[in-house]
Amino acid sequence: MRLLKKTMLLLFAVGCLSYNSHAQLLKKLKDKVNNAVNTNSTSNTSDQSSQSGNNTNSTGKPSNTKGGGLTNTTPPDVNQQIADAEKSQAAGNYSDARYSIQQALMSIELQIGKQVLQSLPASVSGLEKDTTQNKVMSTQWGWNNLTIQSVYKKADQQLTVTIGNNTMYSGLIDLYFNNSMYTQTNSDGNNQNVKQTKVKSYKAVITYDDSKGYTLLVPLGQSSLIVWECVNFATEQDVMNAANAFDIDGIKKMLGEQ
Repeated sequence: MRLLKKTMLLLFAVGCLSYNSHAQLLKKLKDKVNNAVNTNSTSNTSDQSSQSGNNTNSTGKPSNTKGGGLTNTTPPDVNQQIADAEKSQAAGNYSDARYSIQQALMSIELQIGKQVLQSLPASVSGLEKDTTQNKVMSTQWGWNNLTIQSVYKKADQQLTVTIGNNTMYSGLIDLYFNNSMYTQTNSDGNNQNVKQTKVKSYKAVITYDDSKGYTLLVPLGQSSLIVWECVNFATEQDVMNAANAFDIDGIKKMLGEQ
């Protein structure tokens, strides 16, 4: 219980970071998704250790060279979790009842995430969807903790779309739409680094960085946000054309935003 409370406080604190930089907030968003899936970092480290002939790290502890990682689990059965919650509540075991409700909510969110993923276009501006990189993640601490990500690629171009229903993303919305400091210009005074725009009928913010390319953000409600990260797109208009290929109204409806 103490660990759960600490975790909830940590998530709340992350959501309140409305004045962090654009790069820091996007990094947290991407890390949140990437930490929810298995990676090959352990096996990569093992390969490097085998090649060097050294199976110990700098602290003298042995480096891990075995293990197959974690397997994906089936989302909890919603009806079963609700039944378990009712049973636990009747028995006065409120902690278990709350846990079962959380599991049911998480399962519903995962189903919503998969529905959103299936609704995304198969190709965008000539870039094909890389289905191996589709990701849906939900934490178990209640509603509004859903993150969805899909990647489109062609040659050296890549578009990563991240759809989030999380208090952390409301910080991004506040950062760009309610903070006047984010109407900057480049050092030459000619081109803006950040500016407000519109995608279809939705207010949006587009940013540009020489090393990262274009980033387009569209808020869908109080806490939901779509982020397009576009690498090696030639112009701002190319980014806008790509974003217009997405059914924003449909995504907003599936997320339950008003």
